[in-house]
Amino acid sequence: MLMISPRMASGMQEKQYAPSLLSFFIYNPKFGPREGEEEKKILFYHPIEIEKNEKIRNVGLCEAIVQFTRTFCPTKPAKSLHTQKNRQFFHEPEENYWMVMVVRNPMVEKPNKDGKPPTVEYQEEEIIDSVYGSVLKQCYSMYKLFNGTFSRAFEAGGVELLTQKLEKFFYRYLQTLHLQSCDLLDVFGGISFFPLDKMTYLKIQSFVNRVEESLSLVKYTAFLYNDQLIWSGLEQDDMQILYKYLTTSLFPRHTEPELAGRDSPLRPEVAGNLLHYGRFLTGPANLKDPEAKFRFPKIFVNTEDSYEELHLIVYKAMSAAVCFMVNAAVDLSREFCEQPDSLVGPQLTLLASDICEQYNINRRISGPEKEPQFKFIYFNHMNLAEKSTIHMRKTASVSLTSVHPDLMKILGDINCDFARVDEDEEIIVKAMTDYWVVGKKSDQRELYVILNQKNANLIEVNEEVKRLCATQFNNIFFLD
Repeated sequence: MLMISPRMASGMQEKQYAPSLLSFFIYNPKFGPREGEEEKKILFYHPIEIEKNEKIRNVGLCEAIVQFTRTFCPTKPAKSLHTQKNRQFFHEPEENYWMVMVVRNPMVEKPNKDGKPPTVEYQEEEIIDSVYGSVLKQCYSMYKLFNGTFSRAFEAGGVELLTQKLEKFFYRYLQTLHLQSCDLLDVFGGISFFPLDKMTYLKIQSFVNRVEESLSLVKYTAFLYNDQLIWSGLEQDDMQILYKYLTTSLFPRHTEPELAGRDSPLRPEVAGNLLHYGRFLTGPANLKDPEAKFRFPKIFVNTEDSYEELHLIVYKAMSAAVCFMVNAAVDLSREFCEQPDSLVGPQLTLLASDICEQYNINRRISGPEKEPQFKFIYFNHMNLAEKSTIHMRKTASVSLTSVHPDLMKILGDINCDFARVDEDEEIIVKAMTDYWVVGKKSDQRELYVILNQKNANLIEVNEEVKRLCATQFNNIFFLD
């Protein structure tokens, strides 16, 4: 992606290039141990058109780096390699299976006088290891959600089946990687929870219990509203990656203006008082279609322990979405799909209206929102709760932030400092512009605040952050 910088040089504009993916490959050194068999190690390589000897050379170099660094610290292999033009990230998600992502550093192209070619400057320090290392780990987690582990595919059908699965998944998935949009939220991989009063929450809990009782095949349920999580029966790690898939891939593909009341898309085929706006986001697009296919995506959860394979059924009404997970061994028929449609559709429609109404009442009570002098990101490591007033929109393809990239870089640097120590900590940074950046880490929680206060001093900034904690996070204990 090309971004034109407003900076000028010799009356001509500089060109700024964002970081981009150069290559991505997966290999296992045990599959080609002898000389002349090196190609057998390579299980997947992007871009595919790279010449064979170059692939072998690049994989061999990575093997050498990993082996060399292990001599210094056998328990902690290399995670990244910094060079002038690019940065390589390494991840061993399963024993002997290595994933490598090579990212070209951002660069600035400066025009020269007298028709000379432009000067290229690589911005080596602009990329934060923790951000792109997390992106690489997400690649594996997303693969595992839909395919299970690498070793499971190998045991089921050898190298041939494993390479087929890798090619099928990563060919499409890598096209959704937009590295210029990656930031601190990728490190956290958090879940945004929808704030609800007790009564509405109990209604949702009662709805989930009733549905699980009526549809006995349903093993797990998750309930979301406005892309935020309200209820989940899954383990936290599994819900974390499923939430990312839903909010950055599935939901954006099905967005449409969904307004409560008479402006909603009516379903005339549903008679009487049970008008509802429910529809499947996975599975059949139209239940009335005689040619409808009743195939649902399969996901793998609890892969560390019992290894469950499940059908993922996502059903939506207005802004509410519910995910039902059913044992993959069961064949899902038209009759089964008609059950949630007739049972869940009307109830979910009513619930969505209730939540919307309650949310609007709460907003009116809290009064009109003034543009605050601060923006923040909050993350809780215990329940993965995440909240950001910096991100106006965050999907796989776009990250619209309301602050300058330089400030996002400072947030990432503070997070790296926090990761190095276990103790509670506070860091205050005065940026080159009029901004102050504050990071607080306390009791498994992290808070990052950006303040636009030109003439404030350190004491005033500290007091302002204390006031923010007292109003926005009054039930959370932070450092005094």
